[in-house]
Amino acid sequence: MTTLDEIDRRIIHELQLNARITNQELADRVALSPSPCLRRVRRLEEAGVLTSYTAVADQQALGLPITAFVRITIENHQPEVVDAVEQHIRSIPHIVEAHLLAGDQDYLLKIVTSSFVAYEQLVRTQLRRIPSLASVQTTFAFGVTKPMTPLPLA
Repeated sequence: MTTLDEIDRRIIHELQLNARITNQELADRVALSPSPCLRRVRRLEEAGVLTSYTAVADQQALGLPITAFVRITIENHQPEVVDAVEQHIRSIPHIVEAHLLAGDQDYLLKIVTSSFVAYEQLVRTQLRRIPSLASVQTTFAFGVTKPMTPLPLA
């Protein structure tokens, strides 16, 4: 793990809020001149602290209003089966997040779709094909009370 000082933390925070910020504006916000600021950003990238830059798209505006949180359990936990399960999960574009769990279920999937009918089709044609699948439990979200936010750096 890279040791981060307060300026690094402020840089990371500002980039989480707006990854399109110019280096000059970022430098101003963290009280550095542009060259040292850019060096720090490059160092954070090289250390793997900053891993990518992305745009957050509006799910509703893109016609994907349905969010399902799906917990799945698999019957076989042999390494080759787990690898096949995770490869299958990564191959489904509607699965926008997948987390390996401790406890009764094995994975938590966040799935976005255009409708409940589309979700049903996804279950029938893609989720049921997950290797060694034992169970699927779905919870639908009615709304977002806290959207994705910057990671806490304090």
